[in-house]
Amino acid sequence: MRRSSNFDMRSLLIWHPSRIRENSCEPLDSACSDSALNAQRRTRELEQLANGDSVDVLVIGGGITGVGVALDAVTRGLSVALVEKHDLAFGTSRWSSKLAHGGLRYLASGNVGIARESAVERGILMTRTAPHLVRAMPQLVPLLPETSFFGKALVRTGFLAGDALRMSARTPASVLPRSRTVSAARARELAPAVKQENLRGALTAFDGQLIDDARLVVGIARTAASHRARILTRVGAYDVSGTSATLRDELTGSEFLMRARVVVNATGVWADQVDSSITLRPSRGTHLVLDAARLGNPTAALTVPIPGETNRFVFALPAQLGRIYLGLTDEAAPGPVPDVPSASEDEIDFLLDTVNTALEVPLTRGDVLGTFAGLRPLLDTGEGSTADLSRNHAVVRSDSGLVTVVGGKLTTYRKMAEDAVDAAVEVGSLSAGACRTRALPLVGAASPVELKRSRHRRRWWRDTAQRPRSWPRRAAIDSDRLRTWRSAAPSSISRYRMKAHSTSTTSLIAGRESDWWLRIANAHWVRRNRPFTRCDTLIRCV
Repeated sequence: MRRSSNFDMRSLLIWHPSRIRENSCEPLDSACSDSALNAQRRTRELEQLANGDSVDVLVIGGGITGVGVALDAVTRGLSVALVEKHDLAFGTSRWSSKLAHGGLRYLASGNVGIARESAVERGILMTRTAPHLVRAMPQLVPLLPETSFFGKALVRTGFLAGDALRMSARTPASVLPRSRTVSAARARELAPAVKQENLRGALTAFDGQLIDDARLVVGIARTAASHRARILTRVGAYDVSGTSATLRDELTGSEFLMRARVVVNATGVWADQVDSSITLRPSRGTHLVLDAARLGNPTAALTVPIPGETNRFVFALPAQLGRIYLGLTDEAAPGPVPDVPSASEDEIDFLLDTVNTALEVPLTRGDVLGTFAGLRPLLDTGEGSTADLSRNHAVVRSDSGLVTVVGGKLTTYRKMAEDAVDAAVEVGSLSAGACRTRALPLVGAASPVELKRSRHRRRWWRDTAQRPRSWPRRAAIDSDRLRTWRSAAPSSISRYRMKAHSTSTTSLIAGRESDWWLRIANAHWVRRNRPFTRCDTLIRCV
């Protein structure tokens, strides 16, 4: 069995950018160039800081929380610099379930506050800030013979509560449909691999699914850069205090002292290495990567209750490029924090055993194409398993004035950033405006008119999803490639895509006339982002 943490990311590259000359395409959208994160901009801004420029806020960490803090602070009128030792989304932010979920699990455990906060933030992502990166995904809980009346009632009640949360968050049903009960025939259409014998239908609900978590991080970072925040990757921070840090260019080894009016520690699972006054209990969440064909190419996330638990499930999530992500575990991960966590054998067995309770043909180890795992930065609040620790985020202020933000989850990054900047403004006695990120679209977000047209195009693809078998496999790859690039390419690239689409739909999907515009998009992306290593390309490209 082949197992690799970055297995699926590498399969996304059909044409590797290194095969394209760097200057083969000029930037096609001047508005996008202001948000460019490239080597020239990095060199220029790093020199400015080394020559004595100070900022209001120095953010350490380039994950979802750090870039969220940078965007929130810079849009309030503060000068901001963000430093990341590796690349954007290097840590936990690229190993998530790729869901923007409404917090139903927390509602089941009685934590109404974080459940509603999750629902509100999910609605903001789907309707205002990143509707191009988040889409509605159906979740299906099959009603099998062993499903008790109490179990069915519990799930149905939870889904109805989720509908109430959605309505209280003012997320329209046109964006996130209401839950419902479906027939056995419909359940088989949505999840063909589910057990067939005596299937009594299924309960369905909808949640938000990210096109890609790392793409969201890059989008937030580029939006912050468009507002003149300095986003510096491959720059480490050492000897951190509340008002300064020693910055090291990890590419050249040069160092200098950087001063700021306030420093925000947003390093996730490494936060206690920057601020020794806090204690974390990292929790590992593991996913398995499967071939979607093995489960009949489902269009809904098969959701299987964990035996003996009332608020935990295992999900088989449909993903891009014919993949399924099977997760999620919640295991304590003591000891040194690795750059790339790995799944344990017990976790793999647990996930397979749990999902097999709902499958007609059980999965085996041979069906696992790869694995990936991420670490949750949970505050240590005492005894109990990591599954029992609070997912509420916390903003901690040290004696030196260092502001640390930990906990939380990807969906609520914006609220975490808002609270962290509020604390930074107070600690540093900064003059700042009100938070603007609640209604601020990210780079690449379409207007309502364009989104409506996009929905029509998605409906066309759904209606023609039953492609003739004679079409090459590359047809499916290119169709996913189009959607991936559509979320990241500037509007002019999108217009080029529509020209190709209008000329020959069949040849576009089959991968002939699509080559030219995809090559343009590839070259434009390389010129705009200019990654430093092949690993950077893999992280930023998905």
